[in-house]
Amino acid sequence: MPLNSLLDALFPRGHTIAVNDSVLTGTATTDDGEVTVIGTTDRIEVGVDHALVLADTVLASTAAHPQRPIVMLVDTAGQRLARRDELLGINGYFAHLAQTLDLARRRGARLVTLVYGESVSGGFLSFGLMADLIHALPDAQVRVMDLRAMARVTKQPLEKLQALSLTSPVFAPGVENYVAMGAVQSLWDGDLAHHLLEALRATVDGDHRAALGAERGGRTLAAQVAIAVSHGNA
Repeated sequence: MPLNSLLDALFPRGHTIAVNDSVLTGTATTDDGEVTVIGTTDRIEVGVDHALVLADTVLASTAAHPQRPIVMLVDTAGQRLARRDELLGINGYFAHLAQTLDLARRRGARLVTLVYGESVSGGFLSFGLMADLIHALPDAQVRVMDLRAMARVTKQPLEKLQALSLTSPVFAPGVENYVAMGAVQSLWDGDLAHHLLEALRATVDGDHRAALGAERGGRTLAAQVAIAVSHGNA
């Protein structure tokens, strides 16, 4: 869905959202009031400058309106693999962005993510994955690591990983697999403004993604392992 159409569908009451260097910042109106909007577009590779702009917007929002919800719209091809960004310490900038979102949450802001394009690797992990609830459009693409990269890192044959991806969502890209694993709460179709309002009103009492993955059959052991570790049994 084109960005302008998405914004109009999510915020029929109006929005003031700027797009600079493929980074979205601004505010929008819902039936329950104003929300802060941050995000990315054009399948941008998120670099240090983008991370600083996003973090600055989050800090400004939580300083002026501590309990104002923050809606994150994600379309990113990952983190920027540039020498300048690596030399500046891109991991530190991403950590800073994540910390600003954690601060906003602890001050009472609801964090909701909608993946409407691509969400890959560090570009997604640094802000979109920090939300209380993560949703996606049906045609979105979610993948933490390409199978070819996974094969290089794990030293496993690509063919083996491809075979595993046919039966295990953990190894497979695609938004449906991330729904099965509990990483994506649901897919939004139809009235997007209504879906967003439901997400903003939903009760959130902790991180239940591992339990949801077990319930949906996408991650059968993660919840059990987490419980065992928390009780000192692993």
